[in-house]
Amino acid sequence: MLLPVGRDRELSRLRLQCRGARHECGACRRRAPGDRASVRSVDELPGGIRRVTLPLPTRPGHVHTYLVPGSDGWLLVDTGIGAPDAQTTWGAELDRQGGRVARIFVTHFHPDHVGAAADLHELTGAPVFQGVLDYAQCELVWGNPAWSDRLVDWFHLHGAPDDVTAELVGQSSLYRPFIRYQRDPVLVEVGEHVDGWQTVAAPGHADGQLCLLKDDVLIAADHLLGRITPTVGLWPASRPDPLADYLAALDLTIDLDPRIALPGHGDVITDPAGRARELKEHHRLRLEETVAALGSEPRTGYELSFPLFGGDLKPASRRFAVAETLSHLERLVREGLARRHEDGPTVTYTAA
Repeated sequence: MLLPVGRDRELSRLRLQCRGARHECGACRRRAPGDRASVRSVDELPGGIRRVTLPLPTRPGHVHTYLVPGSDGWLLVDTGIGAPDAQTTWGAELDRQGGRVARIFVTHFHPDHVGAAADLHELTGAPVFQGVLDYAQCELVWGNPAWSDRLVDWFHLHGAPDDVTAELVGQSSLYRPFIRYQRDPVLVEVGEHVDGWQTVAAPGHADGQLCLLKDDVLIAADHLLGRITPTVGLWPASRPDPLADYLAALDLTIDLDPRIALPGHGDVITDPAGRARELKEHHRLRLEETVAALGSEPRTGYELSFPLFGGDLKPASRRFAVAETLSHLERLVREGLARRHEDGPTVTYTAA
């Protein structure tokens, strides 16, 4: 998720005002993402699936959640962020749609997907299902008050100056008041079924991200996106080679060859295997660009993010650029095309 110009200040203001889960300050009723009037659209999709689109104050400006017909009620896939009026918004929308929510499934722990999980559980009484690995990382990040300190150390380690680090890490805490994940959910493993839908591993964007597959329909979360490329970054406590994980997950998508994919953002993808091939090509080219940016002089991930992603980025975008740069560098190290150096205060990279 990338914050557009000007919205970082708005979220900072909201963060100062949001001290409780469901306060009633006027500013948040007017401005918080996901407020009472915030359902952007509901679209009927094949198989009776209903796509509920919620706005975001961040690019790409919206997130899709899905109401999926089930054996005894709706299966709700993802929840949007936990804005102050999330329960009110969802309560009104579910009344319009009719039926009961029998199960809630969280694809991954990022704010726009898990943020209102506790609100929806409280509203509907439905159990929340989440992957084992994903829930562990959810707790590590959103349930850990020391996580910001860990990010500070991480960005210092990879070359970000002190003043820049403060901005980069500040961005990561802006959403914390809007994340109310469900503690102790029903944990699921890869390959298990949730109301007839098989869970499919889709690491890369998030280590524990799970998609759902049934009757050649893939509920793809942020694994496949049609017009933008999902962020694949290296973070503290993440798996060591997230780009390799992502490329393998794309190969699995090609092998599964679903008929359509329902993404977390953007349009329905009518050729998921073809889109997976396009994303593989994108990362092949990005790896070539990363090789070209390396030389004999050691450079940090922060420094290398400038030739790869440009110099004119806001702090939130720079944060993701550094993480993406690192994931590509680590892939190159394992391919023997780059060298990592850890003999100083920062981690640096050179050409092999």
